[in-house]
Amino acid sequence: MNALVDNASPKVVEGSNGLLLEVDGQIVPNYDATLHPFEEGEVVTGHVVRIDQDEVLVDIGYKSEGVIPANELSIRKSVDPHEEVQLGEEVDALVLTKEDQDGRLIISKKRARFEKAWRRIEAAAESGEPVEGTVIEVVKGGLIIDLGVRGFLPASLVDIRRVPNLDEYMGTPIECKVIELNRSRNNVVLSRRAVLEEERKEVRQQILDRLEPGMVVEGQISNIVDFGAFVDLDGIDGLIHISELSWSHVNHPSQILEIGQTVKVKVLDIDRDRQRISLGLKQTQEDPWQRIVSTYNIGDELEGTVTKVVTFGAFVEILDGVEGLVHISELAAHHVENPREVVQPGDEIRVKILEIDSERRRLSLSAKRVEGQVLPLHPIELPAEQPQDEPAPEPAAQATAPPVDLEQESALAEAAPEQPADPPVAPADDTEPAPTGDG
Repeated sequence: MNALVDNASPKVVEGSNGLLLEVDGQIVPNYDATLHPFEEGEVVTGHVVRIDQDEVLVDIGYKSEGVIPANELSIRKSVDPHEEVQLGEEVDALVLTKEDQDGRLIISKKRARFEKAWRRIEAAAESGEPVEGTVIEVVKGGLIIDLGVRGFLPASLVDIRRVPNLDEYMGTPIECKVIELNRSRNNVVLSRRAVLEEERKEVRQQILDRLEPGMVVEGQISNIVDFGAFVDLDGIDGLIHISELSWSHVNHPSQILEIGQTVKVKVLDIDRDRQRISLGLKQTQEDPWQRIVSTYNIGDELEGTVTKVVTFGAFVEILDGVEGLVHISELAAHHVENPREVVQPGDEIRVKILEIDSERRRLSLSAKRVEGQVLPLHPIELPAEQPQDEPAPEPAAQATAPPVDLEQESALAEAAPEQPADPPVAPADDTEPAPTGDG
C-alpha cells in the first residue's frame, strides 16, 4: 500500500525550475509554481485582460484575475475605464483584499500610483526639484493637479501675475514645486510661480546686463497701480511712475493705459543691486513745450480752454499738455475779486502770451489784453442772509472760537507737506503769486 502511495506522489522534473511535475509517470505543469506569493497592501504588476463599464480585470499571475473597481482606477472623479487603461497594458495595483465576500481578488490602480507618487513627491519636496502633473479640476481658490495624489495649486501661485481665468489651464500638464506636504492629511500644496521665477532669474540678470539708461525698448503693460504702471520687458518688470506717463496731467494711469497694451518706453534709471528699472513713457513722445518755444512768440494770441480756477487766477490749456496761467489781474479790465466771476473750468477763451519761461517751463497769459474780448460775468452765489424779523441766535459759549496763535499757525503751515494738486507758484512779491505755465 505504501509503495502505491509513493508512486502516486508527484515529483519535480529535474531542470524545470519546479514548473513541471511527474505524476504517475506523466509530465504535467506545476501550476502552483506559477503563482506569485503576495500579501494585502503589496503592489503587484499585471496586464489588463478585460475592460467593463464598472471594473477592469488584470492578470497578475494568480489563480484568478484581479478586479479593479472603476472608483479605484484614478483619483479623478467619474472616470470611464476605457479612457484610463487599454487591453494588454501593464499596470501596477495595490492589493486591497485577496478574497472578498464573492471570492474575488480586489486591487487598486490609483492606490498603487498613490504610494509611488508619495515617494516621488516626498523626494521632490526634499530636493527642491519640480514635479509634473495635469490639471484635472478648477476649484474655488485654485487648481487640482493630478500627481498620483491630488495636489492643490492656489490661484495666487499659478503664475507670476494674477490669472483672470483659471479654466484655460484645464487639462494642461504643468511643472510645480512642492511647498507644503502632510502625509497624514494627504495634503500637497504646490507652486508653479516658484518654477517660473527660478526660470526667469537668469533671464532677468541677462536683461539687466543688456539695458542701459537712455535706451528705448518695447514691453507690455503687466499691472496698473495708483502710482504708475509696470511694464514686462521680456522677463523683468520696470516701473513707469505716474509723473513719467504723459506731458499733461494724469489723474490715474488707467486713463491712458490698459493691461496687455504694448508700449515703447525709455530707460531712465537702473538699480542693478535691487534689480529695479525706472521707465518713462512721455520721453518717447513729442514734448509739447518744444512746440511752444519753436512756434509761438510773446504777443501771439491763441485759443485755449480753462482747466482750473484758483484764488490767484485761472489755468488755460493752449496745447495738449501745455497750460499757462492767466493771473487774476489779467482776467479783465475791471477789478476782479474772485476769478470765478469771470471764468469757469471748461470755458473757451482767447489769450495773449505775455511771457515764455523756457527754463522753468512756465507760460504767462492774459485774457484782458486780447482786443475785442469781453468775458461775461458769472454770478457768485452768496450765503443766504438771516431774516430781519428773526433775531439771530446767540452763539453758545462752547462754540466761541479760541484766540488764534499766529506763531503756531505759521509753524504748522511750514511743516505741512506740499499739495501736489496745486501748481508750484513763484511769488512776484510778498502778497500775490506770479503768473506761471504749469497746471
